[in-house]
Amino acid sequence: MVLPGLFKHKKTAETIPKKSSKARDHPSPSRRSVSKSPTKFLKESDPRSQPRKLSSRSSSKNILNTDTHPLNLPPEERERRRSAMSAPPDPPPTPMDVDQDGDASSASSSPPPTDPTSYSDANGSTNDAEMEDPISPVPPPHRFKPTTSPPAKPALDPEECKALGNKYFKAQDYVKAIAEYTKALSVEPQSVTYLSNRAAAFISASRFDEALADSKQAQELEPQNAKVLHRLARIYVNLGRPSEAVEILDHISTFQTVTTAERRPATEMETHIKQAEEALRRGTTGSMVIHALDQAERALGAGVEKPRKWQLMRGEAYLKMGNVNSLGEAQGVAMSLLRKNSKDPEALVLRGRALYAQGENEKALQHFRQALSCDPDYKDGVKYLRLVQKLERMKEEGNTAFKTGRYKQAVELYGQALEVDPNNKGINSKLHQNRAMASIKLKDFKSAISDCDRAIALDSTYIKARRTRARALGESGNWDEAVREYKAIAESNPSEPGIQKEVHNAELELKKSKRKDYYKLLGVEKDASDNEIKKAYRKLAIVHHPDKNPDDEGAAEKFKEIGEAYECLSDPQKRARYDSGEDLIDPSEMFSQGGGSFQMPGGMGGMGISPEMLFNMMGQGGGMGGGGGFQFASGGSPFSAAGSSRGGRSRGAGGFPGGFSFG
Repeated sequence: MVLPGLFKHKKTAETIPKKSSKARDHPSPSRRSVSKSPTKFLKESDPRSQPRKLSSRSSSKNILNTDTHPLNLPPEERERRRSAMSAPPDPPPTPMDVDQDGDASSASSSPPPTDPTSYSDANGSTNDAEMEDPISPVPPPHRFKPTTSPPAKPALDPEECKALGNKYFKAQDYVKAIAEYTKALSVEPQSVTYLSNRAAAFISASRFDEALADSKQAQELEPQNAKVLHRLARIYVNLGRPSEAVEILDHISTFQTVTTAERRPATEMETHIKQAEEALRRGTTGSMVIHALDQAERALGAGVEKPRKWQLMRGEAYLKMGNVNSLGEAQGVAMSLLRKNSKDPEALVLRGRALYAQGENEKALQHFRQALSCDPDYKDGVKYLRLVQKLERMKEEGNTAFKTGRYKQAVELYGQALEVDPNNKGINSKLHQNRAMASIKLKDFKSAISDCDRAIALDSTYIKARRTRARALGESGNWDEAVREYKAIAESNPSEPGIQKEVHNAELELKKSKRKDYYKLLGVEKDASDNEIKKAYRKLAIVHHPDKNPDDEGAAEKFKEIGEAYECLSDPQKRARYDSGEDLIDPSEMFSQGGGSFQMPGGMGGMGISPEMLFNMMGQGGGMGGGGGFQFASGGSPFSAAGSSRGGRSRGAGGFPGGFSFG
């Protein structure tokens, strides 16, 4: 065979072409070896490998070691060698062929093997029967030795932590149970069982937010786990989020039956909230909204704060109720929200509306402006700011007209202001009262009484409206009803300033209304001037003179009454006594029944006598000191100005010492 000769004998001079001196001085590695390996032989015999060998001179990096194991060769080199091995062998060259090619190539001149069985196999081994090369390549060791050691045993056994956590859970020691489940999760953080158990412990410890986080994570890991989903729905109910709980239950029902009992907590809470929302939308009484919210809040978890939306609905309901206590509750709701977030525009508007309903418009405007500074696009803030500004402007215009005596214009302006916000009971009650005052000035007592009734209906605690109503009743001539109204106010509010004086004045006016009305007889107003009284008397005297009415028996009596009225009203002093009602006071009321001592219970007010009235009765303004004793003329009226010497204290026959003389 040819191959043994190739591997065992050196090339002869006839078959090897001459080389340069440089080649002789630096023999190639193949020349130093005793025999060539099959791999090297294939490389030399493959003509496609010759250009690569020539190009290797320019770069030492591309020179491959001929002893390199095939598995350690680059992929392209392995592919090239595999192609060479699969190609049919070339015919053995003749001596002439070698000579002809010797000058053309300085590579190997050894003829290629003729037996394909002499090629190396896939593992680099050769045929021992035909190749006796003692320096065959040894399979190389692995490039990378395994450095990973077997996994270390964890310091914590998650199952032991879980078992211990279950033990603490049954003992209701939820803090320790949570700690053990947390240890288990530190080893296996994606365990649905550990997450679900810790969520259950969080629920029992009323830590619903943390329970929600664990349940959501468990749901992401196992979306179809019914136990995890039921626990998640329960958490949503405890947090006051019934709509989300219903969605979870609907999802469970797609692959598992959900009983009515399992749905009840979520559906009942959702129903109560919808009822409250509908009641607010329809504008029904706020008490229905409060009741629905109370029922929904009963299902909240222990220690869970009421949802912000529910608190705003409760505040809106209190505003609709509109009484003093409910407005205070609305402010309390707003303040609780503002303590958590001082820049909450909805809470700011809620408190502003409560202040507006209480009549504190300036503070309300401040809150509306602050809400708009937090959210310039908040519609409710813009709405109520403009509304209060308009109402405040019209109210001030009405007050200005009233103060300047333009009562008719004031009535019109107050009426326009009442149309701005019909739902504001507090402001509208004040506007009705103001318009009633203007109507009294216009002598329109019927309208004044009607406005007062509306003001009281809007605010039953509005004392000023009740006093204005009593005044309108009295000035309309119904002093009986006026006295009853004043006394009712005094009984319910004894500390009301000036109410006792108004009761006394009403009683006095009631007495005056039962005597002859001289102003009415003459047909003049109570504030008529002396000339108006004189003209009225002359006109009526001509009309009712007995000589003018000989056939009228009542003419003489009428003429007498007219003369009596003129006599009283034409005298300034008598008119003052008549107007003040001093002539109606019984002198016996000022003295006790026994002992003759002068008594004024209650500090001169017990008998209903004012100090001014008493001074007027005693000496007609002469005072009680110095001169001016009391003198009673026979047949005269007590406390009259008739009598002798005002400066001294005279004593008649059988006279009474001390200045009192009785004729």
